[in-house]
Amino acid sequence: MNIAPQVATAEISDADLENVSGGIAVGGGLYVETPVAAVASGVLAVATPEGVAAGAAVNTVAH
Repeated sequence: MNIAPQVATAEISDADLENVSGGIAVGGGLYVETPVAAVASGVLAVATPEGVAAGAAVNTVAH
């Protein structure tokens, strides 16, 4: 099973890039594999002048 994160890309013009606000992002993850199961988890928090967002995910796979 492939648990690598999927990434989407998009084009952005130089004019639009000038309007991008700065912010802070903090994230981390953990992966543990045992003879019985594998567990992957991750968290992300983002703070910008426009607001705050946070997320978390947990994935498990039984062997």
